[in-house]
Amino acid sequence: MIKKGIQLILAVLGIVYFSSCERDDICVEGDTPLLVIGFFDVDDTLSFKPVPGFRLRAIDNDSILNNVSLYQFSDRSTENDSILIPLQSAANTTTFEFITNSADDDTSGEEIGTVDVLNFNYTVNSEFVSRACGFIANFNALEINQQSSENSWIQEIRIVESNIQRTNQIHVKVLH
Repeated sequence: MIKKGIQLILAVLGIVYFSSCERDDICVEGDTPLLVIGFFDVDDTLSFKPVPGFRLRAIDNDSILNNVSLYQFSDRSTENDSILIPLQSAANTTTFEFITNSADDDTSGEEIGTVDVLNFNYTVNSEFVSRACGFIANFNALEINQQSSENSWIQEIRIVESNIQRTNQIHVKVLH
């Protein structure tokens, strides 16, 4: 009788233990958002204007540098009127070179084109989504500093949304 009682208690404890486990899920709830930049005509700020021979290059961050090409734009294309780019979640700043008319010099093989350097400054807000997804980073209080140059092709930068929490809207307008 005592043996059956112990078996019953162990069976109940086993059922309670295994029924309380969280099932393994695939993360569909969220991901760290990308910064969405739209390129617009400086004379008609509501009209998209593709950048000819556009190239984007990350500065001082090997992990972003290696992954920038994975995002949704074509390198040196004339069809890019908007891009999605990652911001560093382990820092409060990310720097990119925005290059127009990018090409390789026939003689030296060096990159030619007009380069504007943009520093994106922000605060990082980490948020726990779920066990399957873990943490995501949202970016708040976005500020952009354009390094001065005599040959700037970017004429104006407008921040449309300073809090980056979704990738389904334009956060920054670049007028050229």
